[in-house]
Amino acid sequence: MSTIYVVSDYGRLVKKGQVLQLKRENDVIKTVFPFKTEQLLIIGKIEITSPALRLLMRHKIDAIFLGSNGRFNGKIAFQAGKNVFLRQQQFKLLDDEKFKLSLAKSIVKGKLKNQLSFMQRIIRKSHFGGVSKGIISKMKNTLEKVNSVDDIDRLRGYEGIGARYFFSVFKHAIIQDWAVFSGRSMNPPQDNVNAVLSFIYTMILFRVDAAIETEGFDSYAGYFHCLDYGKRSLAFDLMEEYRTPIGDMLTVSLFNLAILKPDDFHEVIFSEDSDNYPLSLEEGGHDDESKSTVFRQKRGVLLTKDGLKKVITHLEKKINSTIYYQPLLKKITYKVLIHEQVKHFKRLLTGQEKEYKPLVIK
Repeated sequence: MSTIYVVSDYGRLVKKGQVLQLKRENDVIKTVFPFKTEQLLIIGKIEITSPALRLLMRHKIDAIFLGSNGRFNGKIAFQAGKNVFLRQQQFKLLDDEKFKLSLAKSIVKGKLKNQLSFMQRIIRKSHFGGVSKGIISKMKNTLEKVNSVDDIDRLRGYEGIGARYFFSVFKHAIIQDWAVFSGRSMNPPQDNVNAVLSFIYTMILFRVDAAIETEGFDSYAGYFHCLDYGKRSLAFDLMEEYRTPIGDMLTVSLFNLAILKPDDFHEVIFSEDSDNYPLSLEEGGHDDESKSTVFRQKRGVLLTKDGLKKVITHLEKKINSTIYYQPLLKKITYKVLIHEQVKHFKRLLTGQEKEYKPLVIK
């Protein structure tokens, strides 16, 4: 079973026999086989016919809708958990400060260790002077402080400090002169590297979110990230361990192997008056009213449709590549690993295990 991506601002998703087809006028652009599909991820603006929706319902295929900027627009879900007792325990532990702190420390330590490992790889290859020893020492010191922290707010602070150290080194990993990274930025991303990072992180989030729902949890009830209306806090908690092994490393490869080109990106205006939907600069207009509107808007950088398709292709290759998984003593794909880690979290929550052990790369 696979996650199928539909990237288009044109066309209709229709039912044809027992399959789905993305059609543009009379041309079939893409065929989706429901019996092979676990999740449908639609990026852009397409129409979906009622028969097509009914086919999704019949096969219980979750459908996620994103705007062209990767913004979450909505979701059709069929796998809502029926285990009310599991969710009862999940909600109960929201008030258990000891449990929350222990889990949060494991999450942050795993994330920082992965960042540290990648930083050391970058420094070995980049040779950018004496600053390297200092930054590595600071990162290790931050990790030591995490071990003794007794407050989640302070823990979040150390995570933020570690992120700043990491991204100060991360920029040296990319060798393409045209690739720009001026520090982590989002909502909107301010350069082409951030555009790729943000998109891949979003795709990882929905992978983790799907695994969470499959196991019967509520994605909105997390323990490290702050609870907020509409925020999938648990998905953010459990995706942290994949940011570097999947997101950061894949981003570097996409640039350094020249898979992405300068024309795979375009500058957009994010309108505050239209739910942050990106308006192409070419559509901005030239009259006084348009200029006033543009002045209130934010400029950002996004992947083009072709760029998105390149990233998706290589993200799927990465997700389906194998890695040694210590708990099972064998190699499994990242796709399977994400589900195994959610099951591991489930055993922790139900008292079968005592400590959460995130994925840590060497």
